Amino acid sequence: MTANRKSDRELINEFRKGDQNSFEELVSRYSTKVFSLATRLTRNNEDAEEVLQDVFTTVHRKIASFEGKSSFSSWLYRVTVNAAFMKLRKRRQEQSVSLEDIIQQSQTVAALKSPESAFVDSQSIRNQMLEALEQAIRKLPDDYRPVFILRDVDGLTSREVSRILDLSVPAVKSRLHRSRLMLRRRLTRFFDEPRVQNEVDDLDIAVS
Repeated sequence: MTANRKSDRELINEFRKGDQNSFEELVSRYSTKVFSLATRLTRNNEDAEEVLQDVFTTVHRKIASFEGKSSFSSWLYRVTVNAAFMKLRKRRQEQSVSLEDIIQQSQTVAALKSPESAFVDSQSIRNQMLEALEQAIRKLPDDYRPVFILRDVDGLTSREVSRILDLSVPAVKSRLHRSRLMLRRRLTRFFDEPRVQNEVDDLDIAVS
């Protein structure tokens, strides 16, 4: 933190005393992260924009309820998750996250193929994997999808996810493990070549 940069706690205290500029600083500091998470959860930019507005309206109205037991960012994550799910329930549709980050962190399937074919097929395989992963995420139960998104896509710790979703750490780990197993089962059709089947356990697709 730079000498001139105020902490979240300082901004919150000033806002509680009536300083609207402090609230605007919080919005500026976290709006990109809130929008990114809302987009991952709703898979719709228009819905994410509405969630963004709802989140900071809630923060403005309920900042007094922030007790400081966890970080402000963790509290804000929880507000965002709740707002996004309210949006999804209202529209009665399941949405998925973009798994580009997961694919970038995964081993490329082309690396399991011959060097001659990898160059030609890598983009096609990548596109197929992206489509398959998105379909698989779309089918995850509502109780499991947010855990997977927050833990494996956004990279939060199990303890942070537990605070955001109001779950125990063991419950987070259990749902994450089951989510990964469900995804893995649904992706087995991409590993039906004998040589690839022998290597499937080395893949990092949502299991490491």
